[in-house]
Amino acid sequence: MRLVSDEERRARIGVRHALAPSAKAGSPEEAARALVGLHATEAPSVHLSCWARTNQLSVDDVERALYDSRSLVKQQSMRETLFVFPRELVPAVWGSAAARVAAAHRRRLVRDLERWGPAGEGHGAAWLAAAEDAVLECLADGVQRSSKQIREEVPEAEGVIMQAPGKSWGGPVAIAPRVLAQLGFDGAVARAGNAGAWYASRPTWTTVQAWWGQPVPGALGPREGYAELVDRWLWSYGPGTVEDIAWWLGGTKGAVRSALDDLGAEAVSLADGSAGWLRADDLEPVAAPEPWAALLPLLDPTVMGWKERSFYLGGHGPQLFDSIGNAGTTAWVNGRVVGAWVQDLDGVVELRLLENDLPTAARAALAAEASRLTRWLDGQRVFTVYPSPAMQPGFGSQAGLGQ
Repeated sequence: MRLVSDEERRARIGVRHALAPSAKAGSPEEAARALVGLHATEAPSVHLSCWARTNQLSVDDVERALYDSRSLVKQQSMRETLFVFPRELVPAVWGSAAARVAAAHRRRLVRDLERWGPAGEGHGAAWLAAAEDAVLECLADGVQRSSKQIREEVPEAEGVIMQAPGKSWGGPVAIAPRVLAQLGFDGAVARAGNAGAWYASRPTWTTVQAWWGQPVPGALGPREGYAELVDRWLWSYGPGTVEDIAWWLGGTKGAVRSALDDLGAEAVSLADGSAGWLRADDLEPVAAPEPWAALLPLLDPTVMGWKERSFYLGGHGPQLFDSIGNAGTTAWVNGRVVGAWVQDLDGVVELRLLENDLPTAARAALAAEASRLTRWLDGQRVFTVYPSPAMQPGFGSQAGLGQ
C-alpha cells in the first residue's frame, strides 16, 4: 500500500479545505462543499468558517445563501449535530445519517414522554404522533414560526417533561422543541429564517415543502446516502481510517465498510501504521501548497473532521477542546494547529499561541489573519458556551506561552 505521510495529509488540508491562498473558495457554497458541510451548532461559526476560506465575503453573502437562494440548508444529522449542507447533498443526509439519529431520538422521546411527560405508559408513540400531526397542520400555511409561537398555537405540543426530578441535571424541558427536532430529523420540517442577528441563533420553522419551494426530492436509501457522504468525505478529508469516518458520520463501522466497498475505495498506509482510505481516483500525492495560516471558529469542520487528530493537533488537544469534546477556536499554520484566538473587550482578535518557537513568517501570517478578522467583525464580539482552556482569560500568561 502507498504510504501517505502526515506531511501530505496536512498538505491535503490546505488544498482541499480551501485554506491555502491558492485554494480559496469563491462563495459560501464552495466553502461548504469543500468541507462536505459546515458545523452550525454555534450560529456565527457558519459565517466564520466561510470567511476563513474566502478572500472577499460579507455577512450578507452567507445570509443570502442560507435564507434567500437557500442553496445552503440547515439539517440536524450526524451525531445529532446541526450542519449546513449544500442543497444537493441533503437527500443523501436524510436517508442515512439523519435517519439513523431520527430513530434513536424518537425512541428517547417516546420513553421520556411516558416516564416524565404527559403520556401514560405505552401511549408515548401515539401522543407524539398526534403532536407531530398538529405541528405540521399549523405550519401548512407556509408561515415561519418560532418554537415559542408553535407552543402557543399548538396545544398538542405544549407542556414540559419534568426530566429526572430530584437530580442536579434534571428539570423541566419544553416538549415542542423536541417535537420539532424529531420532525427535522425526519425531513418533514426545516429550519427556516433566523429571527436574530447573524451571530445569534433564533430559528424559525416551516415545512420542508414550503422552504424548498419546489418538488422536494426524495431521500436516498441508507446505503446510497452513506456512500454519497463517504465519497465526499474521502475527497475532502481522506485519507482516514474506518474509525475516523464512522465517528464523523455518527454511524457504524459496518455502514462505512459497505460504503467503501460500493465506492471501490483504495487502502493506503498512514504514518502510524494504520490503514487509511482514499477514493480510487485520488491516489496521486498532493503537493504542499504555498505557506498558509488560518483562524478557524469553534467547532469548525476541519478541526472536527477526524477521530484521530494527532497529525494536525500534536499534543495540543487538551488545551483546544473542552471536557466533552467540543473544539474551541484554532490557529493553523501549514496544516498544524498552533494555538487559538479570542477577542478583547473592543472586539480585537488576539492570538493565544501554544508554541513559542514558531518562525517569524508564521507569526506574521497569523497576525495578518487576526487583523483581517478584526476588520471583518468590525467590533462585533462573538460569544460561546464552549470555550476551550486556551480561550480562558489569562491562559497564555499562566502557561508561559507566546501571545
